[in-house]
Amino acid sequence: MTHTPSQALAPRQSFTVGIALFSMFFGAGNLIIPPLLALQAGTATPVALVGFLVAAIGLPILGIIAVALAGTARDLASRVHPRFAEVFVGAVYLAIGPCLAIPRTSSTAFEMLAPLLPAGVSVDVARLLFSVVFFVVAFALTLRPGVITRVLGRVTGPALIALIVVVVGAALVVPDGAPAAPQPPYDGAAAVQGFLTGYQTMDLLASLAFGIVIAEAVRETGVTDAAGQAREISRAGVIAGVLMCLVYGGLALVGAGLGSVIPDATNGAVILTESATRHFGLAGTVVVGLIFLIACLNVCIGLISCCARYFCDAYVVGGPDGPDGSPTRAFSLMAAGLALFSCMLSNVGLDAILMFSVPLLGALYPVAIVLVAMGLAHGFCDAHPQVWRWVGACVAVEGVAVSLRDAFAPGTWLPLDALPLADIGMAWLPVAAAALLVGLVHSAASGHSA
Repeated sequence: MTHTPSQALAPRQSFTVGIALFSMFFGAGNLIIPPLLALQAGTATPVALVGFLVAAIGLPILGIIAVALAGTARDLASRVHPRFAEVFVGAVYLAIGPCLAIPRTSSTAFEMLAPLLPAGVSVDVARLLFSVVFFVVAFALTLRPGVITRVLGRVTGPALIALIVVVVGAALVVPDGAPAAPQPPYDGAAAVQGFLTGYQTMDLLASLAFGIVIAEAVRETGVTDAAGQAREISRAGVIAGVLMCLVYGGLALVGAGLGSVIPDATNGAVILTESATRHFGLAGTVVVGLIFLIACLNVCIGLISCCARYFCDAYVVGGPDGPDGSPTRAFSLMAAGLALFSCMLSNVGLDAILMFSVPLLGALYPVAIVLVAMGLAHGFCDAHPQVWRWVGACVAVEGVAVSLRDAFAPGTWLPLDALPLADIGMAWLPVAAAALLVGLVHSAASGHSA
């Protein structure tokens, strides 16, 4: 029996897809978190950065690969239970979509450009006009899926990298200052705190969604077999991960150097603006504004596309693609609805949007981590199917319970607080370990183990 070798992309095509994936991942949160982490961690920055890189790069790359192996995020979560998959994946797409991440792209980009507004201009009116233009452009590009990879991979992605190199390079040539002593919470268990800080990028959740868009881009280049697609998606994830590691390291260097200059800074955007302004004056402020605008627009396009595609696939007859591969009317309407809702929500203000992020991510991230881990070890877990159900359900219950407590009754004691690692916000790890053992026993007792 002969086997047809799987197709493969040329190196240049693989690199373009990898940069497109980097552009989809790399938004405002990725820009502002590393400088603030480094400023607060000070001399402990290398240790904290290791934990951060694991959560902000390692987990998303593994997520891309796990989804590539499973088919879709819903296929992965369905191993726990079909209803669980519907609720969890829907919550992920709402979180990285219209309820948090998409509106945040416009709000953050505007906040960085607001200092450049002429005196006397109404900030509220300017925000409204900016958000309308921002989402019209994002929506227009979303309707042309083939353009997404070309624009993100060949134009805005490289432009984003070039602008970041300018800011980081200036800080390397003429350092702003020296790292200070670590501030809380990095003055103890810096690596763990760096890992938890990595949640705020939301990239693991995004990786569960972006796999669909990247798979479509790979198919358009001619790689149609499952093995070839999985290989090319994995390769794109590695390329994006290397680029993100380099950029995170550079941004952390900028923040660490300002630890003795603006030690009380509470926002990474302020840190980057301060560094750029010190080196380039007003031009530095403009450069930072352009960096945020490009990064936020890149991510917004990717999020609208993958969210519209998911909801059309899941709930609309006919799906997102027509017979000729062009977007269906349903996809266009779904994308328009997401853009319109996000545009309205972005005018509520960045602070109001971010207020919901911590408890929401606290509930979703642990579940995403264990699903990715089990997806990578799917052969073992599929041989013991009850492991999927026990681990997924128990970690979800723990995450939701703790997040609801933190959101509505902070400080209230829960029995879960008695578990190991609860004091650092990772009680879900012993919960997952116990559920794994129970799942193995249950599978053996029910005769389901292979």
